[in-house]
Amino acid sequence: MDGSGGAAFAADVAVREGVIVAVGEVEGAGEEEIDARGLIVTPGFIDVHTHMDGQVTWGHETRPVSDHGVTTLLMGNCGVGFAPCRPEERHLLLDLMEGVEDIPEPVMAVGIPWAWETYPEYLDFIASRTYDVDICSMVPHAAVRIYAMGSRGASREPARLSDAMAMAAIVKEGMEAGAFGISTTRSLNNRSKDGTLAPTITAREDELMAMACAMGEVGRGIIEVNDQWLDMDEHGRSAEFEMIKRIGKASGRPFTFAVLQQEEGHGGGWEQIFRLTDAANAEGVAMRPQICTRPIGIMAGLDVSLNPFMFCPTWQRELEHLPLEQKVARMGDPEVRAKLLSEEPETTNPLNLWLARTVERMSEMGDPPNYAPEPEDFLPARAAREGRSVLELAYDLMLKNDGRNLLYHPVVNYAKDNLDHIPVMIRNGHSVIGLGDGGAHVGVICDASLPTHLLTYWARDRSGEKLELPEAVRILTKDNADFVGLTDRGLVRAGFRADINIIDFERLHLHAPRAHYDLPAGSRRLLQKADGYVATIKSGVITYRDGEPTGKTPGRLLRSHEFAQAV
Repeated sequence: MDGSGGAAFAADVAVREGVIVAVGEVEGAGEEEIDARGLIVTPGFIDVHTHMDGQVTWGHETRPVSDHGVTTLLMGNCGVGFAPCRPEERHLLLDLMEGVEDIPEPVMAVGIPWAWETYPEYLDFIASRTYDVDICSMVPHAAVRIYAMGSRGASREPARLSDAMAMAAIVKEGMEAGAFGISTTRSLNNRSKDGTLAPTITAREDELMAMACAMGEVGRGIIEVNDQWLDMDEHGRSAEFEMIKRIGKASGRPFTFAVLQQEEGHGGGWEQIFRLTDAANAEGVAMRPQICTRPIGIMAGLDVSLNPFMFCPTWQRELEHLPLEQKVARMGDPEVRAKLLSEEPETTNPLNLWLARTVERMSEMGDPPNYAPEPEDFLPARAAREGRSVLELAYDLMLKNDGRNLLYHPVVNYAKDNLDHIPVMIRNGHSVIGLGDGGAHVGVICDASLPTHLLTYWARDRSGEKLELPEAVRILTKDNADFVGLTDRGLVRAGFRADINIIDFERLHLHAPRAHYDLPAGSRRLLQKADGYVATIKSGVITYRDGEPTGKTPGRLLRSHEFAQAV
């Protein structure tokens, strides 16, 4: 399945010096041969929405992203990152990254070497290292704003003309150094760890226009914006969208942004945003909605960052800092159980309280994980059947599997308790698959497994409307390569980069996420194993065999000017 979306065909694939040199009948023998009879061969997957900006500075593996057939990733999304940055302003970026992307401060404090100040210096540092995937990076607006304006930028003061010009110069410098675009956030959900809004949220049009037009001068790159479209009216009009459209028209650069099914009253409806996007594209203003093919939700449990009892006094006083085994033992005490079930949570963080305590929207995740719970799977229906309270059920479920059992809360993209809207989103003609967020929210989500879920759920296991397998492969490969402007990958074709997956499709299986304490400072993150990846090949080198890393790191930093037709 060569990534084009066409029908599958039987062929040999020959690779030399990191490049595919033949597809079809290949004579002779290779230095190493893999017998792929009965398996499927695809291009390596491309993940366009990650937050690996910190992890690539201390590690060479890009798990959990690379666990799922990904051979190229794009980082620097949502306006946050670690360059440019002066030494005296590092704490501002750390606080922002901890708040926006839920990366623990001790991880960053221990792991990030800060061997750079400017964005080109950051790229040069990444270029000095090797990885299990290729790396593309975008310039993060928040870092640019703080670098240009200092504390005024962090506190969201309006940019003066001189500030906007300084930011434009930084963006142009970053693009000339090889960035693939810029990113920003305008979402009220994006805050520093103390609850302060992200520096970019109220940036005015003239500031955004200056940066976008600097990209236009370079002639390449995409602009990623995280927006909720909260000003969308009942007629589907949005001044925010019109502003983005004006910037796109003036700069000639394409925009991309998340589009998700929301509960009513929580931002623009996805159908309305798609209509606006279709109209903009018809007018020649390129807009590429980024969609997710399952709910975006959080996991709750005893070995992750959130659980329904974490804000109860007894938890915080007696259990919070205990190892998992001791937590489980203490929670088996009837007295502790009674206290936790009776206490009211106490916190000044309303968002985390809502995420952790909304048990009526939780279900047991299971193994294999169920990302599409039916109404009868949610805890209230199950508790009613079993004749107990929802909190009692949640308590007991979390104790299963030695305390490693997980509850699942689908926060967005599941407003009607089904995924029937996803095929419409996928086949819109302008959308791309993204939003895996690998490298971020490390203790509550593991959506970097989206490629495996797309193949298993949408092309094989789902009841109802499905995707054809070649279509699903194309979505993960050629479509995303074209979106980023990576003209040398996304197809299994002679002359293309030898980024290849060999998959036992019938055996392809996604496991439930598990906590691993392998980040800097011994911190926790969630990883999610998958069976069925016989081999993942990056630039002709096997990086994963039977789902396990080989330790080989042929991946490198990619620079946008390397590609003749970069977006």
